[in-house]
Formats: sequence, C-alpha cells, structure tokens
Amino acid sequence: MTKSKFIETQAIHAGRINDQQFGSLATPLYQTSTFIFDNAEQGAKRFAGEEEGFIYSRLGNPTTRQLEMRVAALECMEDGAATATGMAAVSGALLANLSAGDHLISSKAVYGCSFALMSHMLTKFGIEVSFVDMSEPNNIVTAIKPNTKIIFLETPINPNLQVLDLEKILGIAKQFDLLSVVDNTFMTPVLQQPAKFGADIIVHSATKYLNGHGDVVAGVICGTQEMINHIKLTALKDIGGTISPHDAWLILRGLKTLPIRVERHCQNAQQLAEFLETHPSVSKVYYPGLPSHQGFKYLGNQMKAAGGVIAFELNTDLAGGAEFINRMKLFSIAVSLGDAESLIQHPASMTHSPYSDEERRDAGISDSLIRISAGLENVNDLIADLEQSLNAVKCVDTKVA
Repeated sequence: MTKSKFIETQAIHAGRINDQQFGSLATPLYQTSTFIFDNAEQGAKRFAGEEEGFIYSRLGNPTTRQLEMRVAALECMEDGAATATGMAAVSGALLANLSAGDHLISSKAVYGCSFALMSHMLTKFGIEVSFVDMSEPNNIVTAIKPNTKIIFLETPINPNLQVLDLEKILGIAKQFDLLSVVDNTFMTPVLQQPAKFGADIIVHSATKYLNGHGDVVAGVICGTQEMINHIKLTALKDIGGTISPHDAWLILRGLKTLPIRVERHCQNAQQLAEFLETHPSVSKVYYPGLPSHQGFKYLGNQMKAAGGVIAFELNTDLAGGAEFINRMKLFSIAVSLGDAESLIQHPASMTHSPYSDEERRDAGISDSLIRISAGLENVNDLIADLEQSLNAVKCVDTKVA
C-alpha cells in the first residue's frame, strides 16, 4: 500500500503482509510453535542468519511480525518487538541495556510493577536506581552519575496523571548520551508520539488501548531496527517473554479501531472529569484536560488530547473510599484501562501496592486516590453511576491542597 501520513489509515494497513496464496483480507493466524525447513541446509542458514525466514515462534512468527511492524509505524519508529505482557516489554527494554554497576534514573511515580522491578529486582543484580521528580527536569541533571545509562519515564504518570515535559527530558538524555525509555501506554501513538521528541525506546502495555477489548495480556517495544534486534536476541530470546500468535492476532484486530476508540475514550473522560470537579464529595481531580491541571499546557503540542484515564481524591477516609467503589453499578471494579467497559480501582491497595506507605506518599499516591478508565458507554449513564455513589459518600475533612 502507499504509505500514509494519517494514523487512521496506518492503524489498518501499516505493516500488512499480503497473503499471496489465498488472498485473505484478515491477517492470517499462524498458530504454530515451529516452522518446517525445506532441507537441513536451509535450517542451518536460518539459524546462522544467512537466510531470512521463520524458525520457531519464540524467535518470530508471521502474525506477530505484522503486529510489530504496525505498532512501530504508528510510533514513527523503525521496528518493534511484541512481548507476552506489558511488564515483559518494560523488563526486556531495561535488561537488554543494563549491566551490573549501571545506574538507572526513573520518574518518581510509575506503574507499581515497574517500580517493583526497578527498586526490588534490578538492585538485586547490582543495578543502581534513582527515582526523581521529573516535573523539574533539572532534577534529572542533578541525579546523573558517571555510570548512568538509562532515563525511564511515564507521561502522563500512572496513577496521578502528572504530565512530564518530553522535549526537555529527552533533550537532557541526548545531551548526556543516555538511553531514553518512555512508557506511552496511557496516551497511545494516537495522542502522543515520543519519537518526535527524541525517545530511543517506547514501550506499551498492549493489554490496554492497543487491544482495547479486555481479552489479551501483551506488550510492545519500539525502537531502531538495531535496538530491537538487540532486545530480541538477548532479553526476549533467552528470558522468553514473547507473545503468542493468537494474542498478536487479537491485538491486530483491535488496532483497526484504535483511533476512533481513543476519540470516544477522550470525549467521555473529559465530561466525567468536568462533572467530578464540581461535585462536593470530590476534593481534587487529576486530568490533563482540565485547565486546573498542570498538564493542560501540553495539550495541542506534546499531547493531542488528554486521554481516557482520570484520578481523583474523595473527601472521605479509606473506609469511605471503599464504600464509594463498592456502590458503583455500571463501572466495573477492576484494574487495567483502555477497555470498552469503564473501570474503577483504588491504586494504593491495588495497582500500586508494591510501594510502601512512605514511597506512595513520596510519589503523591494518597490513600483516598481513585482511578477510573472511561469506557465507551454513553457518558450520561457513566455520570449517573458516579453521582449515585458520590452522593452517598460520608465526607470527612481530608481536602487536598
């Protein structure tokens, strides 16, 4: 196909491998563990890298390859590697590029399992990690050491939706010759393309918006062809966190509607955030689409829209927050985000439970913080569900400044 500059077209056609034998419109599902060689010599050549072709699905698969090429095109990157989970994408990108004695700088608040990987696992193998408040980019410069190798960040940050300045932070990475890794799960390439600001590696939990239907657990890493080959031939090949062909096939199907789904997620989230900001039971709303949010200034430049995730504080205690969640009727009490269904969860006790109480406070994740993922339902039904539960909240004096 002719290359298009429009993401709606790329989401359907980028990376497409035409089925020469049968002419299938839908991407064929190659549900196979291994591939047959014509002869022993061909097998030897493929293992030696002297001939292109598939060997074993952990090393590559035609269905998986289309997913990798499509997401890479959406992210304006040369190549991609599909992984079994979002955490396999994060760990694969880091483990392939860090050695004992190296130093990693991460944004202070990140997804709970990313935090656990960096603070508990990497340090076991002699990798030093510093968690930095990147809302002031100069804090990164202060934290850089002679052994610093990677800067890792999310923006907006999970779960408090703080927006970081990609241009400044990635500029610092280039200035000091550091590798930059950006988790772009919350925004998707529809709303934000970190490569345009100089990101070296982009990771996704494809479980979320890329798939969009709550029936897959997967991840994707994007980067240069050289970097992706390095990650595939080290961390992914030898640790084995690669995706199944069936999951890749499901995500390819989901990607076709990604742009229109993201548009509806954003529309619903904007109206929900505006409603929440006016309700007396809510003390603070964290959503970049609100002028009161520090990330609002990045809309139209770094971010095309504010996304589908909202966080907010209730004027109540921990028990009141649990009661509020339990009273929801349409919202499903579940972690994850980006599904057709609207989801609600309590980060302190769920997604960010790997943090200690002190670490959570330091990262700005309070006991009363609630996170919702706006789904694709009619927004009036979603507002009604929030309203009926908020009206029953027993308010206490816990206002957030």
